[in-house]
Amino acid sequence: MDNGFELRRTHEKGEGVFATRPFRVGETVMVGAIDRELDRNHSHASQVGAERFVLHGGLVPKVNHSCEPNCGIRLNSSGAHDYVARAPIAAGEEITFDYAMRNYSVEYFAARCRCGSHHCRGRITGWRDLPARRKADYDGFVAPYLIEIDDQAHTAPAARRDHRR
Repeated sequence: MDNGFELRRTHEKGEGVFATRPFRVGETVMVGAIDRELDRNHSHASQVGAERFVLHGGLVPKVNHSCEPNCGIRLNSSGAHDYVARAPIAAGEEITFDYAMRNYSVEYFAARCRCGSHHCRGRITGWRDLPARRKADYDGFVAPYLIEIDDQAHTAPAARRDHRR
């Protein structure tokens, strides 16, 4: 059965997931399913809520990071991440997403980013570390809890200042 993607070797990143057919912008490329709950964030964890981390099943964990991704994140009814095309994807092209689209903080990738994008940030970061312009560029393609966490982080200092008056 052809789901429109397959696992292949990449030049620099080990394995990756590649499209076996073209995808249009807005089309669901991969449907996520939660394999199990985790007690903490780590290199293979997917954040699915403010304090909730899971391991996805299938090939979803094999999708590599890019600072200029062709996919974004949408939560499905099970709470797992679906990958949705944010740019046209050609057959044979690697399916990628920005890890900042799912995790508020990323502390486990100390080495230099190897995405090869013209817009590479130099290292893999979380949502909290993205510049406002990049966050705006990802509008509609990020997990909604990231925006909620961001809003709380930005309103909390103001609330503390107001409380001290």
